[in-house]
Amino acid sequence: MKGILKIQNAVFYAYHGVMSEEQNLGRKFEVDVELEYDFSKAAETDKLEYAVNYEKVYQSLREILTENKFYLVEKLAYLIGKKILDKFQNVEAVKVRVRKLHPPVGGLIDYVEASIEIKR
Repeated sequence: MKGILKIQNAVFYAYHGVMSEEQNLGRKFEVDVELEYDFSKAAETDKLEYAVNYEKVYQSLREILTENKFYLVEKLAYLIGKKILDKFQNVEAVKVRVRKLHPPVGGLIDYVEASIEIKR
């Protein structure tokens, strides 16, 4: 039984961007992930060992967002997807959305978003 586990709107303050002010002052980023995997054993047994531990997924997000500096949101989305597939072997596919809030573009916009889907 395949299912989707979602983490919606994980918020981090981080230092990614091309402009020096983004690298020095930082800004808020939001991340959504959708993890597709076989829910069967987790649903039948109610044991975490057969599920994807979303606390560990969140920790992976936090590590990538807060312990690195990258220029592009595309790079962030890619690295998140790759790390999730590398770390969680039961995940068959991952969708990642990374939003940079209020980017410096010379005007007012809510966010820019990069999204990616990676399958095994």
